[in-house]
Amino acid sequence: MIIGVPKEIKNHEYRVGLTPRSVKEFINHGHKVLVQTNAGVGIGASDDEYLDTGAEIISTAKEVFDKAEMIVKVKEPQAEEIAMLREGQILYTYLHLAPDPEQTKGLVESGAICIAYETVTSPRGGLPLLAPMSKVAGRMAVQAGAHFLEHPNGGMGALLGGVPGVDPLNVVILGGGVVGAHAAHMAVGMGADVWVLDNNPDTLEQHWQQFGRSTNTVFSTKSSVEEYVLQADLVIGGVLIPGAEAPKLVSKEMIKAMKPGSVIVDVAIDQGGCFETSKATTHAEPTYIIDDVVHYCVANMPGGVPKTSTYALNNVTLPFGLSIANKGVKQALLDDEHLRAGLNVHSGQVTCLEVAQDLGYDYVPALDMLNK
Repeated sequence: MIIGVPKEIKNHEYRVGLTPRSVKEFINHGHKVLVQTNAGVGIGASDDEYLDTGAEIISTAKEVFDKAEMIVKVKEPQAEEIAMLREGQILYTYLHLAPDPEQTKGLVESGAICIAYETVTSPRGGLPLLAPMSKVAGRMAVQAGAHFLEHPNGGMGALLGGVPGVDPLNVVILGGGVVGAHAAHMAVGMGADVWVLDNNPDTLEQHWQQFGRSTNTVFSTKSSVEEYVLQADLVIGGVLIPGAEAPKLVSKEMIKAMKPGSVIVDVAIDQGGCFETSKATTHAEPTYIIDDVVHYCVANMPGGVPKTSTYALNNVTLPFGLSIANKGVKQALLDDEHLRAGLNVHSGQVTCLEVAQDLGYDYVPALDMLNK
């Protein structure tokens, strides 16, 4: 199979779909890999490193798209990339379609076979291709929150962990999954007082076992969310409904009642965000202020640490990518129900139930499309 790796073009996105090491694996399995020039510069991987693996360096994205049978990316395709997709071509990347009707429409019209990292599942439960970036984003959320709590950056001018004689700040984490656990780890390490809210008792039990009394666990209800958000200095939103738009847990009225100079970090922004006042931002302009509350809603947070993120992502995406290349996409999807869960769009049909429900498309089960 011919694999194409274009340079990412989303604002301040520095990751790359395949590292040189991953490219070498595809080549060792008998496949051809086309890498757009400078695609790996953000992770410190030169064109020469890709050439040394046996890859071919291509000058333009259009040529990569024109020649490749499977496109491997990191972020969702931008409009100009969607326009280059063709019927039957495989797109393997993050998509986050539920809050993005324009992208969904474009992918449906392209006729491409679109596999989303974020909905691939695991035999043990969970979302293994989303988890590494959730870990990175959870950790970055606390770093970003601490930075924007500083007065020159719009915040209240307080140190997250305090100092002897001065109280630490209150960090409230909405959602105790992968994002929440890694955010809690960082916040505890920085000396903050931490509350984790979740509506799954098992998740709260896991937090208790991991952190003990260094965090506080709260069962999430509308009233408890309001109570703890209003006393927070930093709120991190890490809720997730796989494939679907994120629930709006924090209303505009709650934001208005928060402490002046407090900060929210909406890690769920890729799925539409869990604060009513959230709108996607970029690393170029990461924040805005509403009702004296600093909003950090960068839609590609892990892109700010591309070396860590790309290698962590490739560790989990490579085996599935090799399966697609080795077996062909149809057989790979038929053989593996967990990879099949990642199929969101196939030949003009929406094959992810949550996306179809959120955006009003007819839902066609993946197996129905594959068995045609």
